[in-house]
Amino acid sequence: MTTTDWFIDIALLLIVLRQLREERLTTRTILLPLGMIAWAAGNYLTDIPTAGNDVPLAVIFAVTGVVFGLAGGLLTRVRHADGHVLIKASRGAAALWIISMGFRLGFAVWSTHPSGAAHLTSFSVAHNVTSGQAWVVALLLMAVGEVVVRLGTIVIRGQLLQARAADRDANKPAHRPGAYV
Repeated sequence: MTTTDWFIDIALLLIVLRQLREERLTTRTILLPLGMIAWAAGNYLTDIPTAGNDVPLAVIFAVTGVVFGLAGGLLTRVRHADGHVLIKASRGAAALWIISMGFRLGFAVWSTHPSGAAHLTSFSVAHNVTSGQAWVVALLLMAVGEVVVRLGTIVIRGQLLQARAADRDANKPAHRPGAYV
């Protein structure tokens, strides 16, 4: 793993820790993790192997990321206050994020050590995974799925809250001077 790989993995881990305190859902809140994952995808998805069981491996990992992202998005607290959407990662959402990001980081470290590389090679041969790049693609698609679906779930929940608040405000009776409320 390069220094940049370590930086990106650790930064992605820290993003959710920042969200343990409540904050406004802003463009920055959305674009920071999307930008990081887009950078990683641009750098590591240069070759997508399709031989053997490479595609099923990538699909399984991507679906796993989507499931983690949906669960994390649903476990994140989203509320509307003072015209703003506020978000706060629950302990469950933070735990899911740390487990998944930690798994990918641990896998990357493990696979670069001799015993891990030997086990991974043996597994890959036995299951017709044709290259190390197939694992890179699978792990990256897992991260992309998790980040995009988690953020999408949070944004949709925030938009629903804003729409409900707007409906509630539109249906409030107007205050008339001299009228009793």
